[in-house]
Amino acid sequence: MSSGYSNAYVRQIGEYLACAELARQRLFATSFTGNVPEYDLLVCNDKMNSVAVQVKACTTDSWPSTATDWMEIEIDEKKRRQKYLHKRKISNKDLIYILVAVGKRYGEDRFLICRKSDVQEACILSYKRYMDPKKWVRPRNYKSLDNRYHLADLAHFENNWALIHDSLNKKV
Repeated sequence: MSSGYSNAYVRQIGEYLACAELARQRLFATSFTGNVPEYDLLVCNDKMNSVAVQVKACTTDSWPSTATDWMEIEIDEKKRRQKYLHKRKISNKDLIYILVAVGKRYGEDRFLICRKSDVQEACILSYKRYMDPKKWVRPRNYKSLDNRYHLADLAHFENNWALIHDSLNKKV
């Protein structure tokens, strides 16, 4: 099976698992199955307050990303090295993310609930942790911007369902 199908299955599983867990939180959630830019779910409480949620799913302990989505990086063509400039200004920094680490069996799944700005911080931390010892020279392709953010860096957000409840309760 091609990785495109595998990735689509993992995304779909992640969205449905997130919806199921939100239902356990006594919240309604509907998936847009990737058709809406920036978010995947619309979550609503019994007062009809709603909030958009982005879902990212993986079957490992890290989620793939692109470094330049989160930070400004300069590539020195002559020295074949990268240079971190600064944190990138991101849109919708308060957008809620549900990161789903899909387990091998139902019930082994893990849910981390945070804001987009928290994901940005984890991505920058992870990229610097990888690049600093290498003096910002990628081993194979100096232009590669592959970045991973790790469950360990965001573990303090595990089962942080209060973030969604609080966001919904602030709505008027």
